Amino acid sequence: MNAYFDHEKLDVYQEAISLCGRVGEFLTGITAKAAAKDQLDRASTSIPLNIAEANGKFSDADRGRFLEIARGSALECAACLDVLVARKLATATTMIPAKAQLVRIVKMLMGLLKRFSGRAEFLREDPPSYGDHDQEHDQDQDAHISR
Repeated sequence: MNAYFDHEKLDVYQEAISLCGRVGEFLTGITAKAAAKDQLDRASTSIPLNIAEANGKFSDADRGRFLEIARGSALECAACLDVLVARKLATATTMIPAKAQLVRIVKMLMGLLKRFSGRAEFLREDPPSYGDHDQEHDQDQDAHISR
């Protein structure tokens, strides 16, 4: 595909367009009416649209805002996939390639956000440390019980 616009040269845009194709093919196989199906279509479409709009902005703040929206849409796609699995409209195994692609998209968006967003330090996609959290939670519970 020839790149006519600057956003088309971005790897994250190309990955998002690829995800749109994957989601489109996946959705044709779901005949049941489901809100998560429709939302997945909208959210997956939103990712490349917001990347393109971000790339067309001149200020870092404007770029960051649209990249944050694209990131949010990618996370929304992941949640939609989970809902479809929970409702037995898809299997967890069939979701693996799409989830892997979403992880790549979010990582690329995080890289761009670190450059353009003033709030990048507050955004994370690192796995939480549950062991530390559980200890803190247990200590809070112990303190609450002893009061």
